[in-house]
Amino acid sequence: MLGIKGLAGMDLTVMDYNGSGFCNYKFSSYMSTNITTHKIFEKSNTRIPVVCTATPNCSEKVQCAITSSQLVESGEEMNGKWRSLEGMVSGSANYVPLSPISFLERAAEVYRERKSIIYGSITYTWQETHNRCVKLASTLNHIGVSRGDVVATLAPNVPAMLELQFAVPMAGAIICNLNTRLDPNMLSTLLKHSEAKILFVDYQLLQVTEEAIDILKKTQSKHPVVVIISDPGSLCEYESLVDSGETEFSIIRPNNECDPISLNYTSGTTSRPKGVVFSHRGAYLSAISSVFMRGMGEMPTYLWSLPIFHCNGWCFSWGMAIVGVTNVCIRRCDPKEIFDNILHHNVTHMDGVPTVLNMIANSLSTYQKQLPHKVDILTGGAPPPPTIILKMEELGFHVRHVYGLTETGGPSTKNLWKPEWDRLPREEQMEIKARQGVPSFVTEEVDVKDPVTMESVKCDRKSLGEVMFRGNTIMSGYFKDLKATEEAFAGGWFRSGDLAVKHPDGYIEVKDRCKDIIISGGENICTIEVETVIYSHPGVLEVAVVARPDDHWGQTPCAFVKLKDGVDVDGQEIIEYCRDRMPHYMAPRTVVFDDLPRNSTGKVQKFVLREKANLMGSLCYQKV
Repeated sequence: MLGIKGLAGMDLTVMDYNGSGFCNYKFSSYMSTNITTHKIFEKSNTRIPVVCTATPNCSEKVQCAITSSQLVESGEEMNGKWRSLEGMVSGSANYVPLSPISFLERAAEVYRERKSIIYGSITYTWQETHNRCVKLASTLNHIGVSRGDVVATLAPNVPAMLELQFAVPMAGAIICNLNTRLDPNMLSTLLKHSEAKILFVDYQLLQVTEEAIDILKKTQSKHPVVVIISDPGSLCEYESLVDSGETEFSIIRPNNECDPISLNYTSGTTSRPKGVVFSHRGAYLSAISSVFMRGMGEMPTYLWSLPIFHCNGWCFSWGMAIVGVTNVCIRRCDPKEIFDNILHHNVTHMDGVPTVLNMIANSLSTYQKQLPHKVDILTGGAPPPPTIILKMEELGFHVRHVYGLTETGGPSTKNLWKPEWDRLPREEQMEIKARQGVPSFVTEEVDVKDPVTMESVKCDRKSLGEVMFRGNTIMSGYFKDLKATEEAFAGGWFRSGDLAVKHPDGYIEVKDRCKDIIISGGENICTIEVETVIYSHPGVLEVAVVARPDDHWGQTPCAFVKLKDGVDVDGQEIIEYCRDRMPHYMAPRTVVFDDLPRNSTGKVQKFVLREKANLMGSLCYQKV
């Protein structure tokens, strides 16, 4: 953007930004006129059109133009001096809007005969995957899907889900992956909010879809067209759409790399899920980052244990094409299927939230197999307990810890491992691995700040602040919720809602959600720290800690614990176990043995547990 000094009051020829023609505006001398060049010409005195961002005074319309030399001499950037260099041009030769679509096009050339997808007995090559995606995009276009339309999916990790991540944007539309665990009421709410034109549904989820559509019909006449996905090779609507497409279809690229590519709904732990919008540019950069974060080389084999509906598979659904990944698809995530697929397909990489790691680590010994090599597993979504990381490492997995949110395009920090840490005791290594680490190379900035003053906290491992992000991979905003977008971006940073500390080496460590912190006797208690200690008890399978009201202390920790099968432990043993390993004020005063309530994404619903703790009332005062 150029601020042109001395040109206010000039009659400028202004080109309509949409390219519909020229219109003539006059700008008064008191106006602050900011213009950007439509094209830079080599010849210094060529008269050039400009695009104006100021409000035009249309009372006088006299056509004229300014010369490129005037721009060069008077051009000034908002934040400092800027001068044009003679000979610069911008055009199709040196500028193409960034989009993950290009990854698939390259993969079809570079990895054409390599396997792209394995699903049971079904396999595709990268060339076949590209052709199928082009044909599907063609059909979507022919049946009325146009630029900016929303196309939703409701399916597990089957081949169609991977194809749709590319095919829908190639038709110019916006992909919206919906959680397969949604009930009919929530599904109907999100279909209405997203205004999805088409809904691709796995045949096993057809009943919940029909119930959701029935709810929509009662409140409005508009509802999406439903396309059924069945197993590849069978007669179904999805395969019919693919077969009827044209391989010569000219894919619809974004007009601008900031155009939306996907709509992703948050888990909505305390309210209705928010619709997070990703741009082509943000998705492109996040996909590149995802490959580096996993430490991938060329042509690895990846097991889809992470649901694609989670933030577009943490944007790796697009990144897989960058290095010619062979994608092994599985319908459900259970330990037996995971181990069987690792051995059968020589899997090198996989992902999973800490809940999945816990499931694998504590699975039946008959399911656990000796791994032929180290399998890289990326974990994030919640701070993983060190004990779980240790168990996974002992089983033959190499755990990489990342951190991010749906709003940040998935993983945005990585626990970058330093070689000197290899010499530390095993337990200390696992504690370090539980940190959230440092920013990825595509994330402009990640910091821990005081949410009021916006000052960075000290790197002392003690000072709490809110994790905040800035950069090109941050969401464009919340769909149809400008107020929430403005609140999230207040102060020029994206506010995560997570509380963290910074270590002397700059690594961040998330301690809690802002709403989950316990204040007892004026002291802040981070529930994650308490949960980490309880997780280390050999009899504990799962744990969640919330605040219980207390007339004397204000609040005290209340632990909801699920024990491993066959374990007999009472609450007092858990309390004493904690008191032996942490300050007494941090140890839980209450222990409740029960299953943990989870939302549709598998996250523990702490608000439900807080309601239960509130109903318990205050404990009688006990001296610590």
